[in-house]
Amino acid sequence: MLRDMAGLQFGDMVKAVVDVEAGIMAIGGELHSDEEAVLLDNGSRQSNLWGINLYPEKPSDEWIEFDSMINVRPSGGNRSRFVESGEIREAVTRIVQRLVED
Repeated sequence: MLRDMAGLQFGDMVKAVVDVEAGIMAIGGELHSDEEAVLLDNGSRQSNLWGINLYPEKPSDEWIEFDSMINVRPSGGNRSRFVESGEIREAVTRIVQRLVED
C-alpha cells in the first residue's frame, strides 16, 4: 500500500507526520503542513508533531528521512528541518514501524 501511495504521489516517497505523544501518524498529504493540520484538528499538539518522508523501496535502516519544514522550531530547540533529537527520531521510528506493514 505504501509503495502504491508513493507511486501515485512523488514516485518513490510518501510524506508523513507523526505525533510522538499519541503514537499516531498522518500520511499521504501533498505537504507536511496538510498532514499537520489534520492531526491538529484532531487534538494533537504541534510540539509533538514531526514531519518525515518515507521511501518504501529503500532498506529498513534508510527508508525514514527526518526532513520537513514543520520540524523547524528554534523555540523548541530544533533549529533545522532535520529532527535533531535522537530520542525523538527513535520514537518516530518505533511508531512508523508499528503502523506500517510491508
